[in-house]
Amino acid sequence: MSYHMSLETGFPAAGGRWERFSARWAVRIAGLVVVLSPRRIEWLLVQLHRGSRPASFEEAERWRRQVVAVSPAAAGRFGCLPRSVATVLLSRRYGAWTTWCVGVRNELPFAAHAWVEAEGRLVGEAGDMNTFSRLVVVGSHANVGEDIRGQR
Repeated sequence: MSYHMSLETGFPAAGGRWERFSARWAVRIAGLVVVLSPRRIEWLLVQLHRGSRPASFEEAERWRRQVVAVSPAAAGRFGCLPRSVATVLLSRRYGAWTTWCVGVRNELPFAAHAWVEAEGRLVGEAGDMNTFSRLVVVGSHANVGEDIRGQR
């Protein structure tokens, strides 16, 4: 789903046994979620988002690293969708929510991409925020159709 836009380098698993177990659980559930239609994925994540608090950037970064550490597929070049879904599921496990986004790259080569944000910043993604436009956002007060800079 994505063009090579992430910074994965095989992060070591952070935290103890329970955190690694939680990350593996999130990756497995994400594997089931990503086979659903885009509409159902969005609906499910909207339901899970209810009652959560916004995640801090540091928390989101740690959860994303944990997902990447336990899943070579999520860490891979085309792992953006399972990586982003697993990251939001892991954040929800801790009562928080990282903003889940699906969008497109505005510059050549055009490509679809899924990512997470926290505190208005991309979490663990290479590139400039100005090169993406959001199409689907769960967990942010931004309107769908706004690009990352907040413009239409």
